[in-house]
Amino acid sequence: MIAGRSADGQSDRDARDARWSAMMAAAQAGDAKAYDRLLRECLPLLRAICRARLRGGAEAEDAVQDALLTLHRVRHTYDPSRPFRPWLAAIAERRAVDQGRRRGRHAAREVDIEAAADLEAPQRGADMDLDARRAAAELRRAVETLPAAQRTALGLTKIEDLSLAEASGRSGMSVGALKVATHRALRSLRRRFGVED
Repeated sequence: MIAGRSADGQSDRDARDARWSAMMAAAQAGDAKAYDRLLRECLPLLRAICRARLRGGAEAEDAVQDALLTLHRVRHTYDPSRPFRPWLAAIAERRAVDQGRRRGRHAAREVDIEAAADLEAPQRGADMDLDARRAAAELRRAVETLPAAQRTALGLTKIEDLSLAEASGRSGMSVGALKVATHRALRSLRRRFGVED
């Protein structure tokens, strides 16, 4: 016997696992009530796994919801001859890890608002205004040298910020042609100004 786990506790867990496996098999066969009972019973396990991985309650709940959606989407892949709990736990672990990664990517893009308030705005002087005007004029000249289709696509999709469908309706170009022309225009401008892709 494992320290801290009674034989009764293990048998309860085994009985629960067998019940969950049977409910999932019934759910796969179309039993909506068994599926509903299964989801309600396994929710505390999902929360425990996600809370153990993630510190914030809201993040853990997001991971739980992702796990439930994943379970629903892949329920047909469950093999009823295998234990259900490890399969479910693996889904919950993956969704919690994904949530943690999203949090990390999001945090890397954020700036602390209090720290940002301490930053001084750059001083706009005559030199900066002159440089900005020169850069804008140079960009306008570069855009004027583009082929007509690229100028049109760039103007509608990037400058006027129209959707592809709106730009297509206004220009008469197909959505695919707009995408290609916009891509080529941007690539040409990047090359002209020495900007790496």
